[in-house]
Amino acid sequence: MKLIKSIVKKCLVVIVLLSSLLVIGQEKEKFKPTINWNVTAQIWMRHSELNEGSLVNNEATSSYSDVSIRRLRIPVTSQLTPKLFFYSILGGNNYNFNSKNFQLNVLDLYVEYAFNKSFEVGVGKSGWQGLSRWNLCSTKTPMGFESPLFSLTTVGKTDDIGRVLGVWVKGQTGKLDYRLSLGTPIAVTQIPTGNVDFANNRPRVKTSSYVKYQFFENESNKSAYSTGTYLQAKKVFNIGAGFQYQEKAMSDGDALLAGTNLYDMKHWAVDSFLNLPLNNDGAITAYLGYYDYNYGKDYIRNIGANNPATGGGSSFNGAGVAFPMIGTGTTWYTQFGYAFKKSNFLNCPMIIQPNIAIQTSNWDALNEQMTVYNFTVNFLMNGNHGRKISLGYQHRPVFDAATITQKEYKGMFVVQYQISLK
Repeated sequence: MKLIKSIVKKCLVVIVLLSSLLVIGQEKEKFKPTINWNVTAQIWMRHSELNEGSLVNNEATSSYSDVSIRRLRIPVTSQLTPKLFFYSILGGNNYNFNSKNFQLNVLDLYVEYAFNKSFEVGVGKSGWQGLSRWNLCSTKTPMGFESPLFSLTTVGKTDDIGRVLGVWVKGQTGKLDYRLSLGTPIAVTQIPTGNVDFANNRPRVKTSSYVKYQFFENESNKSAYSTGTYLQAKKVFNIGAGFQYQEKAMSDGDALLAGTNLYDMKHWAVDSFLNLPLNNDGAITAYLGYYDYNYGKDYIRNIGANNPATGGGSSFNGAGVAFPMIGTGTTWYTQFGYAFKKSNFLNCPMIIQPNIAIQTSNWDALNEQMTVYNFTVNFLMNGNHGRKISLGYQHRPVFDAATITQKEYKGMFVVQYQISLK
């Protein structure tokens, strides 16, 4: 906690100094910079059925229980001038028994200049990219115990938890909300060996965009991170479409050698989002999206978020809680939740929100459809996301390494406690 306070204080000092310089000559406007900061943490208590052959610290393990900090976020923001906005986030993911220290990383650091509401320009490290609503979901307001991670198309490969350095323009004009991003992916050093993977060449610009039409209330576009659920607070219905493109992003061998096949990364998606308060003081939150991913021939990637396994794995899925989350092919993704009206539960004012999320993907590299289910019940104390307990269960498919067909399902139980200072 002392380290967090020290870092936050340093960020605040920097912002104040910048503010002092940038507001010189603006006394006539009598503008006073605003500075905001917060701390949000998600703590997991979990029991996982592990994929066959999984190792935990080199010991064969079929199931495992652990405690971890899934996410830690410390946003520090400032409206430096009426036109200039500063945004930063310190934090990290997956602080677990494999972590030797609790290192804080700079996840976001950028500035934006607003010419007007319909045209703003930003530069720095951020999650301002295109494709869908769930490029990056707000870590504070997700409806499920886990975000739709398949939408992070280059996570851990050429980005930092979904963030890249780049420039972007965004804005809202009437009911239309748009963004267009030009990002510089992180360079890849590992050389693909036979199967298609991210290429070890000069990173090309990653161009992406997302446009949505808002039928009811407009959502804020101050942050790149979309709200997961508004509960009873906001009436929203949007439809959107987007794309991502990067030339020569993938290869099936050393990208610097003649004869290696290079592939452009080409993705597009369409989606819709609904948050509807009801007359009985309940509320519905729903999402439906269709994603078409093209990484190149038969690309497939197994991902296990906050994976307790450290090696092994004899199934196609690999070790731990991994499953074929991302690949070349198509995906339908849907979420549906119902928030009951605020009432007293265990002597505490609370909103209870059960919900389900389903990802079903037709990956070219698999011989069967891949479908994973997430079930969650949220208990929102005082009716907001500041203090929230989520009971979650993930039902994931396991594929045979020889036939590349599904042979069984395994589960992961999670109790998540989310705490936020405000």
